[in-house]
Amino acid sequence: MGTAREPSVLGRLFRGLMALLETWVMVLLIAMVLLVTVAVLYRYVLQASLIWYDEFASYLLVWLTFYGGVMAAYHRRHIAFETLVERLRPAARRGVAVAAEVCALLFQGILLYYGWVLAEAIKADTAVSLEWVRMGWIYSVLPISGSLMLLISLVDLATLLRGGPLRQQTYGRDATE
Repeated sequence: MGTAREPSVLGRLFRGLMALLETWVMVLLIAMVLLVTVAVLYRYVLQASLIWYDEFASYLLVWLTFYGGVMAAYHRRHIAFETLVERLRPAARRGVAVAAEVCALLFQGILLYYGWVLAEAIKADTAVSLEWVRMGWIYSVLPISGSLMLLISLVDLATLLRGGPLRQQTYGRDATE
């Protein structure tokens, strides 16, 4: 069993998964910037346009938004009422944190379930300008991001219920590293 200094195997796997996701978010951002740059060059330098870039850039933005939301959840950067909560006593603060995690779990469960239903319902449809792209691939971001956020909230809720401290809000790497 791991100690505070030596993370458990599950803890290392969890942080590894989040590091992989962070890399994926960076790849999506770079791909979107490159795609829009190429499209602008085509339009204004070559006087031509790429008919598919707008749709593809929109899909990249949607994926970036949902996977970025997962990273925000992991780094505890979602909107919160810190000023109000910090005025509470420690026991009340922990109770509010547990209630907030339960509410987040409900939302994430809904996102996971209905995202799966939607992705399954349109899995055979194709994108308008990119006929080789299945809409099920595009909409897969809903159940995937929902399940990843659900996992993060379950870890946070278990930590709260055990009486341990949550990860601190971070801008880069995990504060526990």
